[in-house]
Amino acid sequence: MATQIGSFKSLTDNDRTSSKVKLHEAIPLTGTIISGTYGVFPDDTNVKNYSHGMFQSVYDYPYLSSSANHIIDLTVGWATDSGLSGSANVTQRNAKNDMYNEMWQLLPGYNVSGTIQKLDVSGAFGSSTAIDKMNEVCVFNFARLLTKDEIQKQANDGFTMTLGVNSTFASPWTKTLTIYDKNGNTPYYTNSPSGEYNLLYATGSGFGADAPRPCGLLFYQAGIAVLTSSVFTSEYVENCEMNAAADTIAELFVTGAISASCDSLRHRVQNISFNNTTELNSSIYFCRANHGEFNYSSNPTYLSSSQIRVKNVSTDNPVSYITTVGLYSEDNALLAVAKVSEPLKKDPGQEYTLRVRLDY
Repeated sequence: MATQIGSFKSLTDNDRTSSKVKLHEAIPLTGTIISGTYGVFPDDTNVKNYSHGMFQSVYDYPYLSSSANHIIDLTVGWATDSGLSGSANVTQRNAKNDMYNEMWQLLPGYNVSGTIQKLDVSGAFGSSTAIDKMNEVCVFNFARLLTKDEIQKQANDGFTMTLGVNSTFASPWTKTLTIYDKNGNTPYYTNSPSGEYNLLYATGSGFGADAPRPCGLLFYQAGIAVLTSSVFTSEYVENCEMNAAADTIAELFVTGAISASCDSLRHRVQNISFNNTTELNSSIYFCRANHGEFNYSSNPTYLSSSQIRVKNVSTDNPVSYITTVGLYSEDNALLAVAKVSEPLKKDPGQEYTLRVRLDY
């Protein structure tokens, strides 16, 4: 690149550098936004269901409003060999299996034999331990508006989700389960086509002696949290009534539509919080005007009757005013323009170094 301040000057490698910083923003999602603020549960006006019935979208305002921002998609699914998949009178059997397969192609991907791998709470997709496998899952897919480049990898006080796990549907918050990213920034797993991920652990009131216990996975770059549906069973705390009909999570997965399972899931989310990450890359150019450079201007108004306007007598030093820096390509194409806050007076007695930063 070259700089132009009335004329050109080539930049050398010593005149340019680069930097990278990560910016973080706290994202709190209260349960009242996810369920209960707009409309009457389960017919919240900020919750959108689709004719395909594959997932449910939650907005921060009634979704028909132009002011609404998409914040999260919810869905559920099960593996083909799940014990629930073979039940009689299953609602959306294929859709639930399709959602599982879609998430699994995206997250763990395929093994060397070309088979879709299952996710499990050990983090080892190829684990042969049956108890680790997540055959029935709840999926939280956070909008890119919230996660930006990724969810920040942060130990203990990073990603957290609080679920109501009391047995009764009407009063879920008597007992709570806190889901959190225990290991945080290290160590994390890298054997996913969607980037880095780590284990989610559960602990909370009435949990038991084995807390904390792994219960799911958090994919940082994908912005997806996957929980085993067992968090709503006595395997963790209690068998929860997931709707007013007192269906368990297994009964709801079998007889209910995906949207019904998402409604029940929203009903038990108390809050979600995490920090997002925006990676800011910068190219920095040091545009140097030495004492003998850029003391004249190519602006036509610099001259009047072939005389320099800013000189009273011919022996005066030349003077110019720097107002703009242009960055050009090698073939003289203008790529970027930077303006100074006020004109800089330039004469042979002064030198300047103008620092131009391009962020992307």
